[in-house]
Amino acid sequence: MELRHLRYFLAVAEELNFTRAAERLHLAQPSLTRQIHNLEEELGVQLLNRSKNQVSLTEEGRSFLVDARRLVTLSVESVKSVQRFSRGESGQLNLGYLFKFNFDLLPSTLATLYQVCPEIAVNLFDMSPSEQLRALEARKIDLGFVGLRPPAADKNASVLNCECVAHHDVVVVLPAGHPLAKKKKILTKDLKPSFFVAMSEETHPGSRSWLSGICNEAGFTPRILQDVDLESGIMTFVAEGLGVTLAREQIKKLPHPGVVFRPLTAAAKADYWIAWHRESQSKALTQYIEIVKKEAPAWH
Repeated sequence: MELRHLRYFLAVAEELNFTRAAERLHLAQPSLTRQIHNLEEELGVQLLNRSKNQVSLTEEGRSFLVDARRLVTLSVESVKSVQRFSRGESGQLNLGYLFKFNFDLLPSTLATLYQVCPEIAVNLFDMSPSEQLRALEARKIDLGFVGLRPPAADKNASVLNCECVAHHDVVVVLPAGHPLAKKKKILTKDLKPSFFVAMSEETHPGSRSWLSGICNEAGFTPRILQDVDLESGIMTFVAEGLGVTLAREQIKKLPHPGVVFRPLTAAAKADYWIAWHRESQSKALTQYIEIVKKEAPAWH
């Protein structure tokens, strides 16, 4: 028994007329009659009562009709599903991001993805950059908004593809009572006497070298008094007067009592990167990466 036999039977069972069923199937009536007869012979039961002017379902036919409809519907859905998958319009997409630090790119690209591929189920996970890198390596998420590019020395970096999608302005974060807070703009070298608060390498790989790089260009090495795991910790320690720091401007979105922000006289930028596993073959991921590239500030 082939799937076409089920379709033939459905047409006859719904029309209860071989002529109309044959027209619906674009078949010659004798051919349709023969196919139904062959189906009954294969099943060993009579599905239809036939008279000169009337066709009706037998009890066995009514029972078989339920299963035949279910199987035909399932086959149609299976075809549509694989076609959607081939176009990247179905499947699941797991994204890692850092809450309040993904600017407008994450919500805007997700809105575009929903318009283009509404079948894709998206799951969001608030994770630190290091958690994202581990999850990417373990294939637990498909893409991460990791921020700084993973250092080459990071054991997860070798299996990842990375793309820069934005360049953020860098600001100086100061205690409200710091002498430099009176200035509208700050020279990087003026920060030399101050202690620094920095993001931990454990949670933000590459953050220490990024901070040192900006300070080195101004002729000094930052004296780091305290490492913190969370961005909110930066605010707490700076507000308490334990140091200053440099951060991407998105840090302004966090609550910051006792803290002020000042731009640098010589503007500095912090690149923002996305990353995904280089062996991923997810078409949903490929579709989303293309959307991110199209809308990303770094690509315009």
